[in-house]
Amino acid sequence: MTLFVDTSAWSLAFRRDQPSAAPEVDAVRSALEGGETIVTTGLVLQELLQGFAGPRARKDIIDRFAALPLLGGPDRQDHIAAAELRNRCRRAGVQIGTIDALLAQLCIRHELTMLTTDKDFGRVAAHSALRVWRQAR
Repeated sequence: MTLFVDTSAWSLAFRRDQPSAAPEVDAVRSALEGGETIVTTGLVLQELLQGFAGPRARKDIIDRFAALPLLGGPDRQDHIAAAELRNRCRRAGVQIGTIDALLAQLCIRHELTMLTTDKDFGRVAAHSALRVWRQAR
């Protein structure tokens, strides 16, 4: 399984004030330690850099993300499909932002499993082929 880790999970993993006990953070650590493939996009990198202050945090994020494969795109068809996904979800009563629709579409196109703490993606998955990581019970 190839994981796409959303900004919400990375944000928890990078927190310095207190370690997170979130299962998603444990899953990120396990995947990295176990040699599983984790991919990202420039959008997630940008969101993280915009959300953390200070040159040290910036350098840490850039250095850590340098080791991760960066998905190509999005291309024109990804944007079209993301708009269709957002519209389909909206008709079903599910709200999703433009960037989140695009990230979901990239996961669908590349057959990735999204690891996120954002519950909206679970609702999107109910109306699409999006695969969202779930903690084993």
